[in-house]
Amino acid sequence: QGQLVESGGGSVQAGGSLRLSCAASGDTYYRRCMGWFRQAPGKEREGVAVTGGGSTYYADSVKGRFTISQDNAKNAVYLQMNSLKPEDTATYYCAAHALWCAQYGSRWYRPEFYYWGQGTQVTVSL
Repeated sequence: QGQLVESGGGSVQAGGSLRLSCAASGDTYYRRCMGWFRQAPGKEREGVAVTGGGSTYYADSVKGRFTISQDNAKNAVYLQMNSLKPEDTATYYCAAHALWCAQYGSRWYRPEFYYWGQGTQVTVSL
């Protein structure tokens, strides 16, 4: 399936910004859809945003604040996070799967479809 390696996490005050990066390796077939999930302590892993094959999906909680982008030449996907809130605090995971994002459509947020990177911590304080 290849490897996904995240970077760019850190600590920031509410209202601040962070940019996460994910470097991918291996056959591009296995990452036609790429994106980001997050998991806070005691909570289930949730979809944040995914993109691929001309389709992009965002969780309602991040629409208008987060932007996902992809650089196929660099085998990378990014998550620009603006207007961060304390509730955005979580471990963020790069995720990918072999189908185009639109093939799962409204189910894009289900974590069982994806494989993962090791995660990067994002902490937002008041």
